[in-house]
Amino acid sequence: MIRRFRRCGHAPGTLTPEDQAAVDAFRATLTALRNPQPWTPGGAQDIAVRIGPFVERAHTRPGDDHGPDMIAVALVHPDTPHAGAYLHGRQLGYTERGWQRCETTAILGIWQPGYAMLTHAAASLPLPDDVGMEPAHYALYIEARKRDDSLDGYTLLRLGPYTQTRHAQQDHDRLTAALEGRETTAVPGYRVGARYAPFDVSDHQLFADPYEADAVALLDAAVAGVSA
Repeated sequence: MIRRFRRCGHAPGTLTPEDQAAVDAFRATLTALRNPQPWTPGGAQDIAVRIGPFVERAHTRPGDDHGPDMIAVALVHPDTPHAGAYLHGRQLGYTERGWQRCETTAILGIWQPGYAMLTHAAASLPLPDDVGMEPAHYALYIEARKRDDSLDGYTLLRLGPYTQTRHAQQDHDRLTAALEGRETTAVPGYRVGARYAPFDVSDHQLFADPYEADAVALLDAAVAGVSA
C-alpha cells in the first residue's frame, strides 16, 4: 500500500517558508555555479575562492589585486557585513587569517550569494589550519629619488613579506639609521630612503626575504651594486 504524507497545516504541493528558503538558496547556488561572473584583475570586488572542496568569499586588497598569477585576499564570512557574521566568523576562524597570497587559478569569479551554501560557515565547520595560501603582509621599499624633489627615480631594494608590522617598523628604523648622514651620497645624484607599504603580492618574485638576511646588509649590497 502506498502512503501519501502531507505537511500538517499546509495544502498539498505547498512549501513551508523554511523549505521555500532552502529551495531558493539551492537554486541560487546552481545559478552561481552554472553562470559564474568573471573576475577581472583590479576590479576591487569580493571574489569566490576554492578552498579544498569548499568555496569561500574573499576581499581583495586594493593595489594587490591586479596580478595575473597571484593576488592578496582576506577570507571573510559569507554573510559579511550582516549582523552576527563577525561573531560567527570569529568562532570559525575567519577573522584571524589576515591577508593571504591567492593564486588566481583558485578564483571561481565574482562573489555571488549563491555560493554561500558551499562555505565552511554554512556547514558550521571551522576553516582548516591550512587553506592553501601563504601570508601576504607588509613590505619595505628602499627607493632612490632625484634630489631635485621630482618623482624621478627607482626602487633600489624591496623587502618582504613581513608577517608583523612591528618587524617591518623595526627594519625601517634600522635602515633609516644606517642611511643617516649618507642618504644623499649613497647613490650619487639621488636621495635614498625607506618607505613602509603593503606587500605587493603580485610582484613577490622581486622581493628579498627579510627573515633570511639582515636588512642593513641587503641595503649595503644594493648600494654597492649600483656603485660597481
